[in-house]
This record gives sequence, C-alpha cells and structure tokens, in this order.
Amino acid sequence: MSFLTRRTAIDGDIGHIAGSGLKATLGWPHLVALGVGAIVGTGIYTLTGEAAGLAGPGAMLSFLIAGAVCAAAALCYAEMATLMPRAGSAYTYSYAVMGETIAWIVGWSLILEYTVVCAAVAVGWAGYASGLLLQYFPDFPQALLNGPHAGGIVNLPAVVIALAVAALLSAGTRESARVNFVLVIVKLVALAGFIALALPAFNGANFTPFMPHGFWAHEVDGVKMGVMGAAAIIFFAFYGFDAISTASEETKNPSRDLTIGIVGSMLLCTLIYMGVAAAAIGAMAPAEFAKSKEPLAFIIRELGHDQAAGLIGLAAVIAMPTVIMVFMYGQTRVFFAMARDGLLPKFMSRVNSRTGTPILVTMFTGVIAAILGGALPLGEIVSLANAGTLAAFIATAIAMMILRVQQPARPRRFKTPLWFIVGPFAVLGCAYLFAGLPTKTMVFFVIWNAIGLVVYLLYSRRKSNLTTL
Repeated sequence: MSFLTRRTAIDGDIGHIAGSGLKATLGWPHLVALGVGAIVGTGIYTLTGEAAGLAGPGAMLSFLIAGAVCAAAALCYAEMATLMPRAGSAYTYSYAVMGETIAWIVGWSLILEYTVVCAAVAVGWAGYASGLLLQYFPDFPQALLNGPHAGGIVNLPAVVIALAVAALLSAGTRESARVNFVLVIVKLVALAGFIALALPAFNGANFTPFMPHGFWAHEVDGVKMGVMGAAAIIFFAFYGFDAISTASEETKNPSRDLTIGIVGSMLLCTLIYMGVAAAAIGAMAPAEFAKSKEPLAFIIRELGHDQAAGLIGLAAVIAMPTVIMVFMYGQTRVFFAMARDGLLPKFMSRVNSRTGTPILVTMFTGVIAAILGGALPLGEIVSLANAGTLAAFIATAIAMMILRVQQPARPRRFKTPLWFIVGPFAVLGCAYLFAGLPTKTMVFFVIWNAIGLVVYLLYSRRKSNLTTL
C-alpha cells in the first residue's frame, strides 16, 4: 500500500496500544460549554477593536461573513464527527477519506492552529491582566508586561496563564470541563453587562461611513484592510467548534451530543457576537477604541462607568482562559491521535492511568504556547492560527463531500443539509478568507508545511501503523 494513499478505517481504530484509551466523561452540556468557551473569548474581548481598525463599522459585516463561512464548516464537522467519533478532528477524517499524506498535512496544520491559538489568547488575556495589574501595582516593570516587539523583555502574564492552563488540563478532562462551565457563565454575564451599559449611549452616526476602507481586502503597509481583510482576521473569533470534534472519543453519546455541541455553540455565539459588536460600535466611533488592548473595558470606562469597566476587565481575566483551555485540549488530542497512529512518537499517546489524560503532551503544548505568547504580538499570532484553521476546515468539508459521493448509503447520525451547496460554500469561503490573510502569513504557512513534509518523509511514513499493512 502506497504511503500516499493508505487510509485508516472509517469504522473503528487501527493500531491502538495499551494505555492510549481516553475516558468517555462528557455530555452535551459540557460540549456546548466547550464550544462557547472557545468561541467567545479573545475574538470578542480584544479583536473587536482590531477589526474596527481594519474595516470601520463594516466590521459588523466582517463578523457576519466570517460567521457564515464558519457555520457551513460547522455543519460539515457535525456530520464527520458523529460519523467518526474519534480523537483527532480534521486529521482523523482526512486519514480515513483522503489518505495518510493529506492527513499529515492537515494534522501538521492543526498543530500550528491550536498551539498558536493558545498563544494568541494568552496575549489577549495578558492585555486585560496587565491593565488590572497596573491599576493596583502602578510601578510593576513594563519590561515584564510586553514582548520584545513592544520594547519589553517578555510578556510574563501570557507565559503564566499558558502554563497554568496546561497544569489544569493535566488534572483530568471532566475536572477541566467543570471549571470551563463555570467560567463560561462568568464570561456571558460580563458581556450581557457590557451590552446593557453600552446601549444607552447608542449613536447611529458611528456607523457612517459604513465601509471607510472598502469591501474587498487590499494591502496597506503590509496589512490587509477592508471588510474582507477584517473578516480574514476575525475569523479567529468564530472558530472553536472544531475543538469540540477533538472530544469525540470522550463523549458519552456521540450521535446526539456532538451535534448539539457543535451546531448549538455556533448559533449561540453568533448571536452574542453580533449583539456585542453592534453595542460597541454604536456607543463609540470605531477609530476611538480600535487601538485599545481591552476595547470593551475601554468603551465602558470612557462612558463614565469606571467600576463596571474594572469588573468587565476582571471577568475577562477570569474567563478568557477558557479559550486557552479548550484549544490546548484540542491540540493535545491531535498530538495524541497522530502519535497513536504512529506518525509521531508513540510515547506522546500515553495516557495517565489516574487522570485519563495525556499529561506529557499537555505540558509540552503549554510550554510552546508560553514561549510564543511571551514573545510575539497578537495580530501576527492570530493570522498564523487562521491559516492552519482554514486548511483544516477545507479538508473536513472535502472529506464530507467525498464520502457523500462514494458512500451515499452509509448510515449517518447527522446529515449536513443541502451538502452539495454547504460543502462547496465552506471550501470556497475558507479559500477566499485564506487569500485575505497577510502575504507573510501565507509564506510562513507554506514554509511550516514544507518542514512538516520533510518530517513526514524522513520519520512519520516509516513509523506509521499502516507501514506493514
């Protein structure tokens, strides 16, 4: 069997080793909370300002476009996740449908996505944490609050939170899910409070001109401006449901719970995003809060609600780590699945007998996220994360369509409605958003995957469980 085309089985797992089984401990409420925990975070708390800077009030349209593409991808994920309830997400689907080489590229891209997302959210969290820290300790060294790009030494808060979340995840999946559930409630209450305080200051004039930088993405000083340019960046704000699919193997009732978790969290978060973005732009002209590291707290503070702004900042500091938690969880499960299949060292798939979690790979992920978060700026990190995500979304949609054509009679617990429209829309939408990313991001993505192919050819294809089949 050629390594270019060899596939795993759609039904069942191949090559599992002792000590590599995950415990099924999650129900649909945990999955919805995981989705909301991942989706509602840095995107709404910090990227609202960055999107406004790129598109002005047109950022509202950017949110809508990015949300529509994500919704199409979410439907494809729901079908594949219930069809193959195993760890690994898009990597696993690609392996069974399109072969090992494509699966490796997708898995390598997911490694980029999840690790970089953890770092990006750590940086976004650090912006709010630094504001609170300086409020109580104004003499705290600025060099320890900013990475080298901002004239500092290291973004220490970003490093600390990445390592702390890794430690929590190592304690156990169900324990982490419970903490996530509580923090998600805190986050939603804070956003509801923001809307309630911002709406009385609503001014329709802030939406004019609606698209000051135009609709199509165009590069200005290395930055993609316009509605579509902003959509390519704030696309980061919507994904997170794909991390739910990595929990397939740990779900009690995959056929029901995965569908509710993926589709339900997407619908809920879209409503939340549109409400918060409308309230923010209505309360203040985008140019005024676009450059703030904590735009929502900044808006409320400028409206004269200092105490409420502090509470919103505090809620962000408390609740935003849920995003890091979910994506770091997803990353470890991708590592786990690839190692279990033999494409990465087998020891990375070892599960602790007491906690039921892959502790070694979890802490490794935490250290990498801490290094990236401590040194790199938010904008560049987000762009890199988007590149990996878009590749995974495209692969999942294609896998869904291939199976619909090749095996139309296969029983499916959830079927993507109008798959012949939704599937191509997801692929084309993701491809267009990828084209809207900064040029240097696309170059780095190509380099990253070129390195990945070298690793695959020299190591992974020889160690694969399918090598001798």
